[in-house]
Amino acid sequence: MLMATGCGDDVGKVSLGLFTTKDVLIDALDDPKVPGVTCHISRIEANLDFADPSDMGIACRQTGPITAADIATIDKSKNGEVVFKASLSILFKVLKVRRIYDAENQTLIYLSYSTKETNGSHKHALSTVPLYGTHAWQDPATKAGNSVR
Repeated sequence: MLMATGCGDDVGKVSLGLFTTKDVLIDALDDPKVPGVTCHISRIEANLDFADPSDMGIACRQTGPITAADIATIDKSKNGEVVFKASLSILFKVLKVRRIYDAENQTLIYLSYSTKETNGSHKHALSTVPLYGTHAWQDPATKAGNSVR
């Protein structure tokens, strides 16, 4: 189960076959600081197994209003901030989801990644939520102080 600062719900569970204890889990997680965003994360759950699952997928979408006040509360540094994390195995591997704000394109970026290298690679996936069409969107013409007449 994902241990997140936001609330998580198991949305789906798909068995990978009769002769395996591995399943694909799908969790829905609301961003704790931007409640108008929900991320769906798929990952492997290896019950009773010493497997070291790393692959995951992420898709984040606007599922409610996003306001300028929501965006004002988030970390806007290049590193962003961890919004969800979960233990993936008994081998000290952690899945993290980090939110990064792309100010120039007014887009929220959600990066999911494993904290442990597997086969020479840190597994990761990316999803974006553009602010265009939300209450948080700022018209670039007025954002820079230039008003259009």
